[in-house]
Amino acid sequence: MRGRSTHAKSQRRKESRKDNARGSVFLCAFAPLREKIPSMTDLAYYVYCIAESAAASELVPDSLPAAIEENAHLQWVSVNTLAALASQVPRAIYSEENLADQLTDATWTAIRAMRHETVVEYVAKRATVIPLRFGTIYLERSGVEQMLTAQSRELESIIEQLRGREEWGVNVFVDRAVLLSSITSVSPVLRDLVQRAEQAPPGQSYLMQKKIEALKVDEARTAVNRIVDQIEKTLKQQTDDARRLRILKVETTEHGELKAKFAFLVKRASFEEFRDAAERLAQEHQDAGVRLELTGPWPVYNFTG
Repeated sequence: MRGRSTHAKSQRRKESRKDNARGSVFLCAFAPLREKIPSMTDLAYYVYCIAESAAASELVPDSLPAAIEENAHLQWVSVNTLAALASQVPRAIYSEENLADQLTDATWTAIRAMRHETVVEYVAKRATVIPLRFGTIYLERSGVEQMLTAQSRELESIIEQLRGREEWGVNVFVDRAVLLSSITSVSPVLRDLVQRAEQAPPGQSYLMQKKIEALKVDEARTAVNRIVDQIEKTLKQQTDDARRLRILKVETTEHGELKAKFAFLVKRASFEEFRDAAERLAQEHQDAGVRLELTGPWPVYNFTG
């Protein structure tokens, strides 16, 4: 009896170990799956733009472009009359301290900046939106909701100001060689000196010609500033608002060197008049080596605050 009892106990212990082993295998098989699913505390909210809730309801997320991160989905965060378009992103990448490091990777930044812009442009063509800058992050959904609530009046006012309007860019290029060759007719100062030199005695005329050559570079710079100011003033009269933008680096194209960049807020109904005014300015200054480039329409980044 004791032998059979000992054998039975031993058998039960073996079966128990087998059951425990099977249980361990079962748990280990599912552990990696849990690790692949981030918890809510691992995710933040990346916000692209703000629109009216009524307009947002007509743009279902499934119809929108891809989110900034693969396998993420766009979603509207709505509070009363406003809605923010957002998607979840990993905090490990998009936290304030880590995002700065990510932005040093030019390829990573270019891909995500393009995705951001694609989303904003798509929505802006279908609704009046306030576009947000690349890298607008909220740690919690409640943070987005609080922003929409706290700033509701200001946001609603901005949307109303932007309704029916688009941002258009104008870049001013100058061909230096053409400008210098024509500066004696472009500059009032040099034009006067040339006329006087033609009428002066030979010796005096020679000295005046030397002075004209010395003044060409300075007068070319003055002429460019005068033309740029005229372009800004004339086109601003055709629009609701204008911004002169910073030129971050020297840019030279087949049309010459970039000398000025403008952003104009244009009513859609008035675009034809705006374009015609830009074309007249381009023709007026063509002989001086000045070229105008019209770009857009863009989301209204430069007129939201």
